[in-house]
Amino acid sequence: MKKGKLVSNIVLIGMVSLFVDMSTEMVYPIIPLFLTASLGATPAIVGVIEGIAESIASLLKVFSGYIGDVYHNKKRLTFIGYSASVFYKVFLLFASSWVGVLFARIVDRTGKGIRTAPRDALVAQSSEKEKLGGSFGLHKMLDMLGSSVGALFAFVFVAANLPYHTAFLWSIIPGVIGVLLISLVREEKEQFQTREKLTLKGLQLDGRLKLYLLAMFIFCLGNSSNTFLLLKARARGFSASEVMLLYFIFNVSASLLAIPSGKISDKFGRKAILVPAYLIFGFVYLGFAILSSKASVIILFIAYGAYTAFISGAERAFVAEESPAGYKGTVLGIYGMLQGIGLLLSSIIAGAMWQYVGADAPFWLGGTLGLVSAVVIAVILGTGKGKSLPEQIQ
Repeated sequence: MKKGKLVSNIVLIGMVSLFVDMSTEMVYPIIPLFLTASLGATPAIVGVIEGIAESIASLLKVFSGYIGDVYHNKKRLTFIGYSASVFYKVFLLFASSWVGVLFARIVDRTGKGIRTAPRDALVAQSSEKEKLGGSFGLHKMLDMLGSSVGALFAFVFVAANLPYHTAFLWSIIPGVIGVLLISLVREEKEQFQTREKLTLKGLQLDGRLKLYLLAMFIFCLGNSSNTFLLLKARARGFSASEVMLLYFIFNVSASLLAIPSGKISDKFGRKAILVPAYLIFGFVYLGFAILSSKASVIILFIAYGAYTAFISGAERAFVAEESPAGYKGTVLGIYGMLQGIGLLLSSIIAGAMWQYVGADAPFWLGGTLGLVSAVVIAVILGTGKGKSLPEQIQ
């Protein structure tokens, strides 16, 4: 495949994410308000909903990644996964209790679990090796751009005091457009396809990658759903429409920084971006626990966008390049699975801590784990692009 086609394939995948994420973010920041204000759900229930939905997604990621590697059907899995996002909005239209929202979220996260690893593998497959971070950064930029537009629509819906179901209905349109664009994406047949069929038993991971995934999983225990950031802003005195604007600011920040951070990780090594990312997360979460002024909350949402941009491109690039040949989708699926399990546990923990300990407690936990993780990951990645730890841990 020629270079121009490589770039266009990554852009096409990014455009799919742009429209589907626009659709999703038109309703995502509204969901906690819908649950708590209209359906009477508590923060603990919100945590349970997010945790259950994300756990299902996490378990599916490794299997969809493996199936995509073995049967070379990454594009088909991506289509199925993104289509579920459209059905999610339809089910929200009929939700009259938190149980209905839970069912809709399960459908949505099931789709995410099916599509994420094959989609990331398509990005890696379509990228030049030395520009992997930039490629994931480009995809993330388009993804977050769509999220920004979606969050802006959410603000308009809330500011105009429109019924929540109006937002759910309008969100279906960009979702359908994104799914239709998948037909233009190309999946290349990789060189190893004639080898003996890939098996999970034969999967051998580099020791440094194993340690990184372990550290990332422990960090995720404090990285609860973004829903809690929105609820925290509401508790700090922001109106419902202002909360939507905060979420918009977060998405714009992430979108603007996604490509530069990915390119920096290509040039100076993944450590140059990943360690600062975890540090930023730690300080942001501690900031949510300590600071109370509206100006500080706005700055924290901007910084959280920077964390999201830094972590997304560089971390996926690191996992992809450290994966054994032929297993990129599988290992990216394992990575996503660990993230999802961590999000399950952290969301349940955060909801319980918020309700029974205090609204600041989840942020003290997340901030502490973020700072500790930054130190641990700095050691794991060593200096520069070299490997300072044993290549393989038995």
